[in-house]
Amino acid sequence: MFFKCTRITAKPCARLLGHLISGTRSGSTYWSSVATNKRILSCHFKIHIHFRVGFQGPSRSISQLSKNMPSEKKPFERLPKDVVPKNYKLTLQPNLKAFTFTGCETITVEISSSTDKVTLNCLDIEISSAAYKGDKSGDASVNATVSYSKDDETATLTFPSALQAGKGELSLDFTGILNDKMKGFYRSKYTTPSGEERHCAVTQFEATDARRAFPCWDEPAVKATFDITLVTPKDRVALSNMSVVEEKSCEKDANLKEVKYATTPIMSTYLLAFVVGEFDYVEATSSDGVLVRVYTPVDKKEQGQFALEVATKTLPFYKDYFDIAYPLPKVDLIAIPDFAAGAMENWGLITYRETALLVDPKNSSAMAKQWVALVVGHELAHQWFGNLVTMEWWTHLWLNEGFASWIEYLCVDHCFPEYDIWTQFVTNDYTRALELDALKNSHPIEVPVGHPSEVDEIFDLISYSKGASVIRMLHDYIGDEDFKKGMNAYLNEHSYKNTFTEDLWEALGKASGKPVESVMSTWTKQMGFPVIKVSAKQEGNSRILTLTQSKFCADGATDGNDSQWMVPISICTSADPTKAAVKIVLDKPTTTVTIDNVSPDQWVKLNPGTVGFYRTQYSREMLDLLMPAISGQSLPARDRLGLINDLFALAKAGEATTVEVLRLMDAYHNETNYTVWTDICNTLRTVSGLLIHTDYSDQLKTFVKKLLSPVAEKLGWDAKADEGHLDALLRSLVILHLGKCGHSEIVAEAKKRFESHAAGKDKIPADLRSPVYHSVLRHGDEATYDAMLKLFHEQDLHEEKERIMRALGSVKDKALIKKVLEFSMSEHVRSQDTVFVLTGVVGSKDGLEMAWQFLQDNWQELHKRYEGGFLLSRLVKYCTEGFASEERAKEIEEFFKTHDAPAAERTIQQSLENIRLNIKWLARDSDNIKAFLASKAD
Repeated sequence: MFFKCTRITAKPCARLLGHLISGTRSGSTYWSSVATNKRILSCHFKIHIHFRVGFQGPSRSISQLSKNMPSEKKPFERLPKDVVPKNYKLTLQPNLKAFTFTGCETITVEISSSTDKVTLNCLDIEISSAAYKGDKSGDASVNATVSYSKDDETATLTFPSALQAGKGELSLDFTGILNDKMKGFYRSKYTTPSGEERHCAVTQFEATDARRAFPCWDEPAVKATFDITLVTPKDRVALSNMSVVEEKSCEKDANLKEVKYATTPIMSTYLLAFVVGEFDYVEATSSDGVLVRVYTPVDKKEQGQFALEVATKTLPFYKDYFDIAYPLPKVDLIAIPDFAAGAMENWGLITYRETALLVDPKNSSAMAKQWVALVVGHELAHQWFGNLVTMEWWTHLWLNEGFASWIEYLCVDHCFPEYDIWTQFVTNDYTRALELDALKNSHPIEVPVGHPSEVDEIFDLISYSKGASVIRMLHDYIGDEDFKKGMNAYLNEHSYKNTFTEDLWEALGKASGKPVESVMSTWTKQMGFPVIKVSAKQEGNSRILTLTQSKFCADGATDGNDSQWMVPISICTSADPTKAAVKIVLDKPTTTVTIDNVSPDQWVKLNPGTVGFYRTQYSREMLDLLMPAISGQSLPARDRLGLINDLFALAKAGEATTVEVLRLMDAYHNETNYTVWTDICNTLRTVSGLLIHTDYSDQLKTFVKKLLSPVAEKLGWDAKADEGHLDALLRSLVILHLGKCGHSEIVAEAKKRFESHAAGKDKIPADLRSPVYHSVLRHGDEATYDAMLKLFHEQDLHEEKERIMRALGSVKDKALIKKVLEFSMSEHVRSQDTVFVLTGVVGSKDGLEMAWQFLQDNWQELHKRYEGGFLLSRLVKYCTEGFASEERAKEIEEFFKTHDAPAAERTIQQSLENIRLNIKWLARDSDNIKAFLASKAD
């Protein structure tokens, strides 16, 4: 599944409610119930169940159960393994007008020991009948009574006598609700070309929502095969994971059809999918023989062409990289109107937000195309890493997401080398993971997970971006050839099975001959990362470095923390900035390294390429030697970026000053790289967010205008014939920041272009629309706001709607900010997009305060909308973390004491920590920043 904060992100990791029992596997602690998965199931049987989902509230048995529930939560337990499924024959019939569905299933099961109870996952489903029939001759069908546990999200079938060990079938009938929560089996609204509002039925099962569509063993390690049949209106497209094997008219209703699909490979429930609706598609066959289709809204098939090209290039790339063919005959990529995440890797039927799949040749920006390429690459990687081989439990989620978040860049670099995508990785993933992981309220990559409510909370930057960053570091440490060899061995050995993190380390260790598990366990099992402090002395033609590691903390604290890492460290010199002169693994607190043939005037730098997941703190002398390499650009872009990002992190922690960072920016006056400028602008935006709490924030705008104006003048407004992808991104970036800072010429030109664009005359190029929209709204009035809303309502492309929604919050007037906040929850904004609109206002002091108040005033509705999902965490984060007073911190603490938000608990703690960091940062650096900016204003 695709979650990134820059796109659609992330949620905090959960408190550990589960009942951990110590066990060991390759030295790790894991859930005791994992051990039961290893049991040999020697006996077989069949069970039949019928079930119904209640439409009018919970059934009597659920209501009665809730009355008798203890007030204290009991320890979480995974499902018993005495009964396990082998195959589901599942038929579902959605009603697209009543928003309900009916279904029946026959589950072939195996029983390892006799039992009179079968417990499986079931949520918002009422089972109308359940029956079991053994496979022995003469076995009679036996009916069961059904009871539910809403807290455990289970149904228990109790039989009048014990079911004997063996094989049998469990048959169930059910009905349910096509909900509007963007999880389980849900409805999604769209508008037909004729303007009629209709709904499609779609699924989102990861992590634990297959149980909302049909009773099942909804755990990743309980794999089975699936035979799916969908009963749908004849005029609707009906899709599932596999190809259609039979389609016929429904005997009971001539307006319906029955569509039967081929049996799936053995797979986890969370990867199952079905979609019923109206779509067009484009198709092609990849060079390795896989049929690829991209499904789009009706009459928009041309918008699927770019994703189709990416997919048909990507499949052969992964086949060659993994040395394993894609195992299904087809893969469908489909754009869903209402979709909470970025995309979901359902095996053979990948679902996407429209903005993550569709590219309009005339109206999509270069950034939008790049985004689509990354998301397509991410989800297709999961078809091997996650689907073919699946993590044993959600504790190892990072195996799926960290790996896919790394290899998506490898794939895009292969398909589009002109994107310089690995440099963008540093700002998109690496630095953002470092920032979060420096907090005391971060968490290790591997987090013990129990109850389903905890699972959603680890779909965050640690699982995705830190996971990707340490995989990138590992890949560099062992080399590409050994990495590929180890990956092939891992995937072949564990195909159609489940794994632990240690299984991957074992395969890569064998392939490389290096102590992979010893090194990597220090990165996945403990929170945080080190700062490497480095000093140097010259002895003849040799440079002797002293390296010391300690845990890097956002507040600069070092007391009582003895965490240590095995750190792969590379060191380069000015003789060859792209090649490591020395490579070591720092496995102790301090060491010395001698580098020969380095003259006194040459520089030495750690972490070439910014690959190692650590901060570097240089002595003043070492940093001074690097300055000419920055301004002269002999230092590669990723290293120029890493230097200023490290210094800024040290400044926020009190280990350097903010003024040092602002002064260092002078060395970047010749900078031409888009991603380096992105990082500098991110730094300036963070400082700006701090200074909104002072009376001199306008002085920073003057500094930004002086810094960025030369770049804007060089690029101009209009694309040149010979410029590339990154020039378009850089132009958009600098115009955006200059416009928001009030650069008079930029603002005037933006207003001129917007007026012509809104009047339907000269359309603004897609790459410039976002900066123009932000600029005119920031310096506009109510008429500007109304013109922007009019433009919003006229749009058909969701990418364009999203651009406008993200820009609305740039307004400065309090009355307009209030309108933006109200608009965010109006019928015109999909639930998935409310967060974009609402949090867009927090860049100003008034906007931040009003957003926080709006969150409080509308908490009940927002919590109801997003309960248990990552969007709630994102909303809390952006509406709270920008404050810089203890008064606000206490107010936020008090509010959440009486407004429970389990899915946002860690986010709340992270926001409080960031507020208190802001307080210290402002107290420590404010006077010096003010004096420096005043000196630059002359």
